[in-house]
Amino acid sequence: MAVGIFDSGLGGLTVLDAARERLPDVEFLYYADSAHAPYGVRDADDIYALTKAAVEALWDRGCNLVILACNTASAAALRRIQEAGVPPGKRVLGVFVPLIEAMTERQWGDNSPPREVEVKHVALFATPATVASRAFQRELAFRAIGVDVEAQACGGVVDAIEDGDMILAEAMVRSHVDALRRKMPEPEAAILGCTHYPLMEKQFQDALGADVKVYSQGSLVAASLADYLTRHPDMLGEGDGGFLTTGDPRRVSDRATQFLRREICFTAA
Repeated sequence: MAVGIFDSGLGGLTVLDAARERLPDVEFLYYADSAHAPYGVRDADDIYALTKAAVEALWDRGCNLVILACNTASAAALRRIQEAGVPPGKRVLGVFVPLIEAMTERQWGDNSPPREVEVKHVALFATPATVASRAFQRELAFRAIGVDVEAQACGGVVDAIEDGDMILAEAMVRSHVDALRRKMPEPEAAILGCTHYPLMEKQFQDALGADVKVYSQGSLVAASLADYLTRHPDMLGEGDGGFLTTGDPRRVSDRATQFLRREICFTAA
């Protein structure tokens, strides 16, 4: 009963790597829905149906806890999955929580009224579906006031990364940062609101400038997961981890090996 980590493709490997570093004794079962990636250009109902199927597949394989290491799935599907009812002893969590905890400097269980925070101008880089959902802005508004969020839909970046074309991905990052700056000339902080984007974190930082604080999800999610498992040890199952994909295992393995610079072997889901 390993902890499940789900992503539409390979971006969630950035979360997996950070989680493994933080929790070396925990087994993780990674599920990539590569056959249907990217999710960022799909409509909300389609994203929900695909995400629900993947989460249920991980539950069926014995994972008590599933992390949606995909901002698009977290934005478009997490609430609907939770509201539909989760089986006893199972949990599904998203990746927005650690970001907002870091932005607002408050714990998720803190239900006090929204308050002012230090950062006032925030750039959000995300997939078109995540931007359209306005989920980040909605959750942030519950906890902070006076924060101006300017979202930039970064179409094409995930496709370029999944295809292994990092030169094209870098060019797209610079184009999207330029577009964001036309709307918000001086952001104080930037959220990389897709788990693929940490692979391009240096390129985002270079394009934004050293004065902009860039929030990347891997380490934040790993720290939050470690805290959650400390408080809920029953969610920490025992069993084999591994890598599953709905796509071509050989092709996905090759791309994953390129991403993480070590051999990764996917099998068919």
